[in-house]
Amino acid sequence: MRYRVLLSDALGPEGLARLREQPDLDIEAKPGLSPDELCGIIGDFHALIVRSGTKVTARVLEHATNLRVIGRAGIGVDNVDVDAATKRGIVVMNTPGGSNVTTAEHAIALLMALTRNIPQAAAAVRAGKWPRNLLGAEVCNKTLGVIGLGNIGTIVAERALGLRMKVIGYDPFVTAETAARIGVELVTLEQLYPRADYVTIHTPLTTETRGLVGREAIAKMKRGVRIVNCARGGIVDEAALTEAIKTGHVAGAALDVLEKEPPPPDHPLLQLEQVICTPHLGAQTGEAQVNVAIAIAQQVAEFLTKGTIQNAVNAPSLSPEVLQVLRPYLRLAEKLGALADQLAHETPSEVTVYPSGETAEREVKALTTAVLRGLLDSAGEGVNYVNAPAMARDRGMRVVQSKTPHAGAYRNALGVRVVTPSGTTRVAGAVFDADTIRVTQINDFKLEAVPEGYVLLLHNQDVPGVVGRVGTLLGENRINIAGLELGREHVGGMALSLFHVDDPVPDAVLESLRTHPNVVSATLLKL
Repeated sequence: MRYRVLLSDALGPEGLARLREQPDLDIEAKPGLSPDELCGIIGDFHALIVRSGTKVTARVLEHATNLRVIGRAGIGVDNVDVDAATKRGIVVMNTPGGSNVTTAEHAIALLMALTRNIPQAAAAVRAGKWPRNLLGAEVCNKTLGVIGLGNIGTIVAERALGLRMKVIGYDPFVTAETAARIGVELVTLEQLYPRADYVTIHTPLTTETRGLVGREAIAKMKRGVRIVNCARGGIVDEAALTEAIKTGHVAGAALDVLEKEPPPPDHPLLQLEQVICTPHLGAQTGEAQVNVAIAIAQQVAEFLTKGTIQNAVNAPSLSPEVLQVLRPYLRLAEKLGALADQLAHETPSEVTVYPSGETAEREVKALTTAVLRGLLDSAGEGVNYVNAPAMARDRGMRVVQSKTPHAGAYRNALGVRVVTPSGTTRVAGAVFDADTIRVTQINDFKLEAVPEGYVLLLHNQDVPGVVGRVGTLLGENRINIAGLELGREHVGGMALSLFHVDDPVPDAVLESLRTHPNVVSATLLKL
């Protein structure tokens, strides 16, 4: 069989040559397609290779009747609707390691340029001036605060240590021992902000990190701090940064990314001489482009011709036949990992996975990887089925695959135990059929809960009136309840109540629930 591959963004010549070497692939390069043009032709192709220019939306995927794989030449897949692709059974691959060094080096280059006023000085000389009064600073012995110690953040830290900087870092998914091995002191954000002379950001853009560096955070930083962002636009509140630079609280900023790219000509930050801005060049080196082009070409070719999955963000490295049978188990494993992460609130020192049933026991390695992906998903950094075990290992987690069933009375089930410095969290679930999975245990409570969407979890005393009071409070705040599941120890003992809600529950409502005399805790989960 011959497969048709569409390149809707320009791919490096090395990658294109690698694709054309494959005898069973027909390659068509059509960069610059409009959304309507892409919708009009995508149904004829088995594979789509993109960079950051093409937006692979749910609308595009509705027309992709033959599409099997989307390959992203680079790490970020925010231009691909991964959920929509997953629902249609389309594998989404990226190349997570191809541009790590390049992006880290760009962050260091921006830090140095910001410190020594290099762009301003170069522009002045070109204009016929000779401004010897452009006073810079030394980075030696200064403190660099790294937010996010994933692959790129770690490389930045290592380079900064070579410049004789003191490096402190924040990452909720890295242990102090792991950070110490690379020479970084692990701190909280509350400790990082007032100590850092420079703050550099290396986290993905998520619901939790959007606006992370805003007015409140900047106010906690020392006066004269310099901020570098080579991660994603939207993590830094641009209005707050503009205001802080104008008041002199922030000495300057170097940005490779903005919330809107390209920015409007009258963007307030671009009017400030203390700001350096480059047009999202973090991955733009010849070496990086060659690396990602060759990697994605090879991955897409091997998937189409051999069924091999590499660096997928929504599927494990399994044959298509095994994947079809294992899909509901993988969904359950990811949900249990995400649930355990949100219940534990800390980086685990140990994760144990207990399979039950013939399929689960046979594919325990893949299921363990899926649990780790769910557990680490909020850390970002392009976590997928390929790099999840390595990321867990880098964070100091001990991962145990047990052959002793420990998932309760269900035949096709999975149990997960997470150990943190504060205690142990146990969750379990079961596969009922190809489309139905349930959470069957949370710590000592038995139940059958749907692991989807926003879930308000209450730990409460089993007395009349609690559920009614919660329903009234949610109704008063126009939060609709979509479902409810209950589990309890015994009549009058402790109970667990799971309210499925259509929208996130505001913090103020959660605080109100926590003041109820019969409520021990109230937590909003996202599954």
